[in-house]
Amino acid sequence: MSGHSHAKKIKHQKAITDQKRGQIFSKMARFISIAAKEGGPNPESNAKLGVAIETAKRLNLPKENIERAIKRGTGEEEDNEKLEEVCFEAFGPEGTAVIIEGITDNKNRTLGEIKQILNQYNGKLVGEGAVKWLFEKRGVIAIVPSAQAPAKTKEELELTAIEAGAEDMRWYDEDMEVYTKPEELEKVKKILEEKGAKTDSTSLDWVAKEEVSLDENKKASCQKLFDALDENDSVQDIYSNLRL
Repeated sequence: MSGHSHAKKIKHQKAITDQKRGQIFSKMARFISIAAKEGGPNPESNAKLGVAIETAKRLNLPKENIERAIKRGTGEEEDNEKLEEVCFEAFGPEGTAVIIEGITDNKNRTLGEIKQILNQYNGKLVGEGAVKWLFEKRGVIAIVPSAQAPAKTKEELELTAIEAGAEDMRWYDEDMEVYTKPEELEKVKKILEEKGAKTDSTSLDWVAKEEVSLDENKKASCQKLFDALDENDSVQDIYSNLRL
């Protein structure tokens, strides 16, 4: 089993290079509100909220924004936005499989916008289930070997991940992704850290069962689609079976 989420890398790039910080903060606040609405305000018992808060902190969302978003989600603070989660399945350039997750206050408007972006970049919206069967929902823990102190070899990190209860792992260049069952994400992360591994991020992702490889030109066409989708205010995460 292998897979990759473009969302994390896109968000990481935007946190460093994108001047539209307000858009990033707005997306994260919506994510936190939805997570709190679904599973309550305690990140220890609500894994989705825990992931949302960790991501928000990594992107420097102010503490007061996080607290306000939680209160809006639980109804403690009034929220005029009637938010709902949406998930679209599509084929991108060269038949790549794409899952687009978002949060919106107008599903029909967002659907129209996603269709327009897909059409512009040689993509096509497909029916529910046409793409999702190619993916599995997984907890994902990112580990950067160069950030380990004391330093650990790849073999040592892999052994540590296995001992912590990881289901699988994969290397992307010099970065390592550890895969878990969604409900075991926080437990495995805690054990990893107890064993001395420094984790970079955690997330709940759609991970491709098999990846496809394309040449650099075709890969660039796919990346243009991912970038355009990410610029949409309603889009939260983009997943693909394309091997970067």
